[in-house]
Amino acid sequence: MHYNKFLLFAVIVLSFFNSNCSVAQQVTSKVIHPGWCYDKSIYELNIRQFSEEGTFAAVEKELPRLKEMGFGIIWLMPIHPIGEKNRKGTLGSYYSVKDYLDVNPEFGTKEDFRSLVNKIHELGMYVIIDWVANHTAWDNPLTESNPGWFTKDASGNFIPPVDDWSDVIDLNYDNRELWDYKISALKYWVQEFNIDGYRCDVAGMVPVEFWNEARNQLDNIKPVFMLAEDEGVIMHEKAFDMTYAWEFHKIMNSIAKGEKNVSHIISYFEREQKRFPPEAFRMHFTSNHDENTWNGTEFERLGDAAETFAALTFVIPGMPLVYNGQEAGMDKRLQFFEKDPIDWREHPFNDLYTNLINLKTSNPALHNGERGGDMIILNNSEPESVFSFMRTKDDSKVFALFNLTPGTVTVSIPGEIISGNFKEFPAGNEHLFEGVAAFTLDGWEYKIFTR
Repeated sequence: MHYNKFLLFAVIVLSFFNSNCSVAQQVTSKVIHPGWCYDKSIYELNIRQFSEEGTFAAVEKELPRLKEMGFGIIWLMPIHPIGEKNRKGTLGSYYSVKDYLDVNPEFGTKEDFRSLVNKIHELGMYVIIDWVANHTAWDNPLTESNPGWFTKDASGNFIPPVDDWSDVIDLNYDNRELWDYKISALKYWVQEFNIDGYRCDVAGMVPVEFWNEARNQLDNIKPVFMLAEDEGVIMHEKAFDMTYAWEFHKIMNSIAKGEKNVSHIISYFEREQKRFPPEAFRMHFTSNHDENTWNGTEFERLGDAAETFAALTFVIPGMPLVYNGQEAGMDKRLQFFEKDPIDWREHPFNDLYTNLINLKTSNPALHNGERGGDMIILNNSEPESVFSFMRTKDDSKVFALFNLTPGTVTVSIPGEIISGNFKEFPAGNEHLFEGVAAFTLDGWEYKIFTR
């Protein structure tokens, strides 16, 4: 959603509070993940800004490059027509949906979209589209055909869900007819265009019972993948494969600023293990459309640590997200309501992400959910500066250590768990560890070893 900075913080805090409140529930996930999703990474694609043309056809031309990098899931930001009444900026927000059953004519036609989906599948990738369930544009035809589906003030006027979201109006899920309409619309894009699932905007602002029912009906068509923009544990019980790891994102930003250290990461993962079932996918990222526009690029927020934290998101439990342009080292905030194309260029991050995706795909210890390896945090001689851990799945192992400070550190890691021959990422150099590993790491330097 198009948060301003303050409201984004407020929503994140509320989501974190709600998810902590759900600790006592200790849900058991009944979600059956589609079999294809366990080794995947996800790529968020902003159609308007992805190219000068800003069309489905222009995206289709670039799919071979994304396939070559190794991405498995393409998440398309909202594809629907954008409201004109009370529009923000010149082009408006993608999240102000005027028609849930049509495509934005700026992007092309339905047949163009069908061609894009087919090409994604032809290349062996999968596609999910952004879905805005909580609110609509002011000029969505539903306001006239079904005004009772909307939240109103004491005077009977439509109202935004949040004051700052002045270009949209709130839907009222107390009305079960609204559920039927929304689920029918969700089914439409799966049945008619063969998409593979949805990223659900501000999912926690909609009753989880709605999502449970929607997932059930969608899975009756085909196994779908569902991503919730939320951090609540209850989302994983019946509806969603994956939720946002907002808290971890904030910890990374704070460490880069020198406000937190490794102990906060360790505490975070201890809580995660207690809060979430092993089947739950958690999405990790150094940027996304909201972060980039409202809080700054990864280079603004993470500085010299941008590469380090990018690598970290690929080797901890969960699925890594890359926002379009990150592979080109994009160092500008994309405007949200105007045309502002990505500056595509050659950058070392293209090879970085390609290598990281290949590492995740090829090593079972890094796979998602219950099919990946548990993370064992390793004690080391610099516990506030260096984060070290092992992930093991059957015969596959990943041993990693990250210097999460700007200064040089010398660190040793004892223990039989790291004994044996490993290959260093990405060059593949052989290393033999015999019960202890010692390193001198420059500021923000990291090392990853596999076998």
